[in-house]
Amino acid sequence: MTENDLLYTLALQHVPNIGDVIAKKLISHCGSAEAVFNEKKQNLLKIDGIGTVILSELFGEHHLKAAKDELEFIKQNNIRYSYFKDEEYPEKLKHCIDGPMVLFESGSINLKQQRIISIVGARKITTQGIAFCESLVETLAPFNPVIISGFAYGTDITAHKTAIKHKLQTVGCLAHGFNQIYPKVHKKYVADVDRNGGFFTEFWSSTQFDRKNFLRRNRIIAGVSEATIVIESAEKGGSLVTADIAESYNRDVFAVPGRTTDLQSIGCNNLIKHQKAHMLTNPLDVPYILNWELETDIKPVVQKQLFVELDDNEKVIYNYLKTNNKQVLDLIAINCDLPIFKVASILLTMELKGVIRPLPGKLFEVI
Repeated sequence: MTENDLLYTLALQHVPNIGDVIAKKLISHCGSAEAVFNEKKQNLLKIDGIGTVILSELFGEHHLKAAKDELEFIKQNNIRYSYFKDEEYPEKLKHCIDGPMVLFESGSINLKQQRIISIVGARKITTQGIAFCESLVETLAPFNPVIISGFAYGTDITAHKTAIKHKLQTVGCLAHGFNQIYPKVHKKYVADVDRNGGFFTEFWSSTQFDRKNFLRRNRIIAGVSEATIVIESAEKGGSLVTADIAESYNRDVFAVPGRTTDLQSIGCNNLIKHQKAHMLTNPLDVPYILNWELETDIKPVVQKQLFVELDDNEKVIYNYLKTNNKQVLDLIAINCDLPIFKVASILLTMELKGVIRPLPGKLFEVI
C-alpha cells in the first residue's frame, strides 16, 4: 500500500455514514479509495446499497485535510499499517466483511501460519478465573499459540501477562489510537507486550475515547482468531459480544462453566446452555476440539531432557494409570486428589516426557 493509497483510504474512513462494509464496496467498484473521490456522484449512486444519505458528505475537502494530519502522525511515530488487501493483513480478518480497511500495529507481530486464539472475560475476574486463565495458557504453551486479548482489566491483562511468562506471542487489541493507553495503569506492560508481540488498532490518534469503541474493537479480537475463549462473564458484558461476533464469523467459541449462583459465570453458562460455545472444563479441551497436534520436532527434544524425571504429582498419576489402565481426566483428578485444571496441565507435561499418551474419548494411558 503506497502512502498515497493510505491517504485516500484514511480520507474515506473519515466520511460519516461510510463504514468498513460500504467503503470496501466503493473501493471494489472504483478500484481504489482515490478513485472513489474522483468518481461522479451519479455513478456512485448506481451501486447497489449506495444512496444519497451515504454520499451526502463524501466530497467535503475537510476529509482529505484530516487524513493528511493523521498520516503525519503515522509517519512521525513509525506506525506500521496493513490494508485489507495486503498480504501482511491478518489472513482470518480478510474473511470478515466488516473487518477494518486499515489496521495499525506496533511491536513485532507475526501471525503467519500461527495458531491464534483470543481470551476474553470479566474485568472483575475472580481468583478462580485467574487460576483457570493461567493454567489454560500454561497448558497450551507447548502448542505455541498467539494469545489475543483486549489489554483491559481482569481477564485480558491476565492472559497477556501469562503469555509473556511462557514466552508466547501476545497481541493487545486497543479501542483507541496509539497516542494513548487505556487503562493508564497498564502502561507498565506496554514494552513487554511489544517485545512479545504487539498491539493492533484501527483508531486514529484524533479519535475521542469512547466506550462504544470497545464494541468495534471486539470484532478484531474475534476476527483474527480461530477460536474465542470466555473465561468468566456476568449476564451481560463485552466478552459475550465478542463471543457472538466470533460465532457469526463461524469460529469456535469456548466458555468456562461455573456454579449457577456465581454472578461471573452466568454469561458463560448461558453461552453453553444456548449451544453457542463448547464447554471448557480443562485446558486440553481446546487442542482436542481444534484438532491441534504438537509439532513433531518438539517431542524428542523434551523427552531426552525430561524422560523419567517425574515430580511427586506426576508419580501419583503415573502409578494410578499403571494400576488402572485407561482412565478419563475427571477420574484421574478425583482418584489422585488433584484439581482438574492442574491434572490437565500435568498430563500434557507427562505426554511431552513420553510416559503417557492421550487416546480418543479423552482417555489417557501409560506408555
